[in-house]
Amino acid sequence: MSKKQFIQRDISWLSFNARVLQEANDPNVSLQQRIRFLGIFSNNMDEFFRVRVATLKRMIEFAEKRKKLNMHMEEDPQKVLDEIQTVVLQQQNEFDRIWKGILLELKKEKIILVDEKHLSREQQKFVTTYFDEQVRSNVIPLMIESLPQLPYLRDKSIYLGVVMSKKHSAYKQKYALIEIPVSAVGRFVLLPSKENEHHIILLEDIVRFNLPAIFSYFDYDAFEAHIFKVTKDAEIDLDSDVSTSFVQKMEKGLKSRRKGKPVRFVYDKEMDAGLLEHLIRRLNLSRKSNIIPGGRIHNYRHFMDFPDVFSTKSARRAPFTHPDLQGTARVTDVIVKKDVMLHFPYHSFNTLIDLLREAAMDPDVVSIKITAYRLAEKSKVINALINAARNGKQVIVMLELKARFDEEANLEWKEILEEEGVQVLLGVPQIKVHAKICVIKKRVHNKTVQYGFVSTGNLNEKTAKVYGDHCLLTANRNVMADINRIFNYLINWKTGTGFLTQCKTLLVCPNTMRKQIEANINREIKHVKAKKAAAITVKVNSLSDAMLINKLYEAALAGVEIKLIVRGIFCALMENKKFKVPVQSISIVDEYLEHARVMIFHNAGNEKIYISSADWMVRNLDHRVEAAIPIINKKIGEELKDIIHIQLRDNVKARLLDNELSNNYVPSAGKKKVRSQIETYQYLHQNTLKQSNETSSH
Repeated sequence: MSKKQFIQRDISWLSFNARVLQEANDPNVSLQQRIRFLGIFSNNMDEFFRVRVATLKRMIEFAEKRKKLNMHMEEDPQKVLDEIQTVVLQQQNEFDRIWKGILLELKKEKIILVDEKHLSREQQKFVTTYFDEQVRSNVIPLMIESLPQLPYLRDKSIYLGVVMSKKHSAYKQKYALIEIPVSAVGRFVLLPSKENEHHIILLEDIVRFNLPAIFSYFDYDAFEAHIFKVTKDAEIDLDSDVSTSFVQKMEKGLKSRRKGKPVRFVYDKEMDAGLLEHLIRRLNLSRKSNIIPGGRIHNYRHFMDFPDVFSTKSARRAPFTHPDLQGTARVTDVIVKKDVMLHFPYHSFNTLIDLLREAAMDPDVVSIKITAYRLAEKSKVINALINAARNGKQVIVMLELKARFDEEANLEWKEILEEEGVQVLLGVPQIKVHAKICVIKKRVHNKTVQYGFVSTGNLNEKTAKVYGDHCLLTANRNVMADINRIFNYLINWKTGTGFLTQCKTLLVCPNTMRKQIEANINREIKHVKAKKAAAITVKVNSLSDAMLINKLYEAALAGVEIKLIVRGIFCALMENKKFKVPVQSISIVDEYLEHARVMIFHNAGNEKIYISSADWMVRNLDHRVEAAIPIINKKIGEELKDIIHIQLRDNVKARLLDNELSNNYVPSAGKKKVRSQIETYQYLHQNTLKQSNETSSH
């Protein structure tokens, strides 16, 4: 892929994270949400370094293998890393500027972040007691100068680098490290405060205040301490020893991940120069490493859980039950008769939990087969499946152990499920199972009835409150037959992909989806050349697949009307004077994470509409098991199109995806303001009220 044809993938991703930072800077966003967006930005950046920057560094190390790795772009990885470093430093400066402004606004709200140097006497006493009772047992200082090897530094932790000295001697100095025990204690502590005020101290500042007590057995009377953190390569290397089980390989890989090479070192720019040099040398970092000076605070990802001390509460509306399912005793009874589309987070996720609970208790249910990628910490989905197994049902769960950063949690779920008699499938070598599918089978009077769902989002009741997704509940026989074929493949993957190629209704990866998408685009090109109406609307998280981007270019050059909603990575250059019809390309970043994937092809008026689990990326289309389901029900199709049209009209939270990555907002001057997430809620809620009124009038 040449530079002229495409935007570099990693630089495009940084542009997406800049949109997250825009939300933190928006005065129209609540203060609580702005702080949360800073946390999201920080967490995103950590993952970016763990995965993408680490991959680029590996490519430099293994230059001779570079062409064999599918890296989307042909640029020199070192040049990309240099550009990343420049953009990251610019974004860090913008982040610091925004945070300073938020601190001032917090003060106006009488919410004050207090450091260890500005505590009242009462607060000093509180901090001393709190440290002794809650923190001290979790703090183990390390005297790093005397250690032959720097101790293992955790990837997601923050550390205090401590310099101890004597006030009257410049020579006698000692260095120490303290890991801040955030996971054991929490990052934020509410201090005794005046009435109508909220004073908050960070855990590291409680540790700073108590440094004389921590090091009381040394003869030092001056302490200087600054925060730093290390981000490490998160890639898991799985050895090829055939005698080792996949689970053992995964466990070994997770242990080796913890020892991964540092790919970023972020530190307080006020840190003692001698300690900084010592740490850089002991971590084997070079000046080419991503060494990033920052402010006093690091690991802002914890700020996603900033204490709720705000006088203005979130205006987020509660999810509601889908109108087809209101007042009914059982979700199952509705689904076996008609298709129902749930739109999260507007519709309640409890419907899916209820569906699984009903199956667990139903004496006629014989089996449940379901995929699981990222589960909630205390998963109600898992609870329902365990109860189904206890009630004698055959339960098969495809648990993706390779779900990045959820590997350890999924290994734990594997043990729990297997102890309860659930058959756990662990996936296919070299391929991730990312499809969100379920099939429930029951026997009624010697007749088999099957129903279930295909979703764009994870079976996670926590993220379903903030992720925008679609889920089709259906008993369509053709769909259920295809879901069974996918599970047959997952159980018998050693026999090849024959079961997947037999799927007739669902588009599946890695076999048929890419070909079907290309065929649909080709059909639109054919129609426009025959002077017929032709249009393509695509909503995905990421668009970086070279073949499909080229297909979209071909369609745009032919005159097909193209509309794109892409939240994150966007590698297409969609501003081109040769395109017969300008392409509308937008990204929506708002309170909810736009996570759904939707495809709409005009098809000469007989529209083909799909929801899918797959992004338009090489990894999804060629290296994952994914599923897209056609929306056959006209009413559901119209509702889904209405939601997409609302999003295409967004002029409050939509940004233009231009060739310069400028992140300009869609112009709203002289137009009615449309904030699509609020409009979507109102649209779906009105549909519910309308249906309720129609039902009561009958």
